[in-house]
Amino acid sequence: SSLTCPHCLKQSNTFDPFLCISLPIPLRQTRALNVTLVLQCERRRFVRVGLAVPLLGTVADLREMVAREGRIPPEQVILAEVSPRGFLRSLGDAEELGAAGEEAALYAFQPPPARHAGTTPLPSRLAGGAALIGWEGLRLRPAAARSSDCLHRGAGGRILLLLCNTAGDGPQLARFGPPLVLREERGVSWEQLQQSILAQLRALLRGEVRAQGAGALFRIRLAGGSAPCAYLSPQDPRPLCHPAVDRALQLSGAGGPPHVKLTVEWDASTKERLFGNIQEEVVQDAESVRLQQQAHRQQHSCTLDECFQLYTKEEQVPGTL
Repeated sequence: SSLTCPHCLKQSNTFDPFLCISLPIPLRQTRALNVTLVLQCERRRFVRVGLAVPLLGTVADLREMVAREGRIPPEQVILAEVSPRGFLRSLGDAEELGAAGEEAALYAFQPPPARHAGTTPLPSRLAGGAALIGWEGLRLRPAAARSSDCLHRGAGGRILLLLCNTAGDGPQLARFGPPLVLREERGVSWEQLQQSILAQLRALLRGEVRAQGAGALFRIRLAGGSAPCAYLSPQDPRPLCHPAVDRALQLSGAGGPPHVKLTVEWDASTKERLFGNIQEEVVQDAESVRLQQQAHRQQHSCTLDECFQLYTKEEQVPGTL
């Protein structure tokens, strides 16, 4: 046994004969983790991949692995936990992996490419039968924020938005459809923002959406933040310029582009009329999901030589005064 002082480097060697020895068994250093990729490629839009993540790794390590799987730059990856009720939180690079992805599904979003200013118009007619919707019947909750009262007029440029659709209320609240990501101008009006969101959902709509009067077809809530629940107001000329949006951008964490998570809340009857009984998205599993689960379910084996290597591995002994 060799002991070296880290300060004076004095070395002490002792020789202790023994007839038997208790060897430690090396433990598995990785765990299987499934991540759903939300990509901009039409042929490979939603896919769930299986990864062997290090037990003592950080989110930065996971971001690199996801980037390799999706063939995208690591700085473009946005990692977030999504439960059956909506967004939970975004993950920052400095965080330890720990139990990430165990309590809620883990999603990796690729932002859409930057393009010139302007919003995507809603198609005048969508596939399927017509669904005529009146907007007057939907009222905001009393606690809805009036963001026009605290409008941040200096904001500009484009902003990344993660969208999650929910329907119902209280215990019946449930997410439906796939979570989405879009890039939008900060200065858009409520009507323009509503049009952009509907354009993202056109593949899920059962028919044509036609406006009757003025108002809101759904509520939009800032999600995943530590601040009290904040709703964007349809009466605000520029709802994305609310100071709560600025706070959400600052809290989105280091690693990946800054973004804001929005929950689009639909009335249960409106959701049923427009989308039918669709639930959560159907995601295709890559072969790596099965392979990683199979590899980590198997009994972890090691050789006698690996046990001796772990036994003789150098370690730091805490000093005493």
